[in-house]
Amino acid sequence: MKDEHKPVIAVLGGTGKEGSALAQRWARAGYTVVIGSRDAERAVSRAAELSEQAGGVPMQGMGNADATRTADIVVLSVPYSAHKATLEGVKAALAGKILVDVTVPLQPPKVRTVHLPEGQAAALEAQAYVGDSVRVVSAFQNVSYIKLVDLDTDVGCDILVCGDDAEAKAAVIGLVEAGNMRGIDAGPLANAVAVESLTPVLLYINKAYGIKSSGIHITGIS
Repeated sequence: MKDEHKPVIAVLGGTGKEGSALAQRWARAGYTVVIGSRDAERAVSRAAELSEQAGGVPMQGMGNADATRTADIVVLSVPYSAHKATLEGVKAALAGKILVDVTVPLQPPKVRTVHLPEGQAAALEAQAYVGDSVRVVSAFQNVSYIKLVDLDTDVGCDILVCGDDAEAKAAVIGLVEAGNMRGIDAGPLANAVAVESLTPVLLYINKAYGIKSSGIHITGIS
């Protein structure tokens, strides 16, 4: 059963590994979830696949702009190379919404070395581009899709959430908890510089220690 009081979530990049796993977790928690893609037909097909994999919970698929118009909260989970182009395609439809930016500014092939983009962080670049009518929140950069895709398992790491709007940040922490994870208020959006930069560090640790899903856990919080 869907709860009509829960926000509708659009996951742009929902055909990818991270976005699709998050979408499945939220759909199973009773949210209306829309998978967004540049290719609407691919989005429809992928939504059907994800629905079946998640036990039959319904999900819709749409082109990115239509998915954005439908949603209350828009999750952007795309490679950094597609970050600006995706925002350009949905900017007009984002006004008044919460945008959750999952993007990490990795610079292949050196994905295990921190790279600061011109705007210091992908989330800061997104906020500057979409304007003040959109409340940008940064989250989910440091959790491996390998953990997320196992829908019945605790991911074993915390989700650091950064944003300048307290209400929007609280709403995103609510989504974290709905996905069976622990959300940590990590401060203003400027702190996304540090959070995004942790991802290449974790990728380095994965390779150095022969693992696939290192993460962040904040101690001292009960």
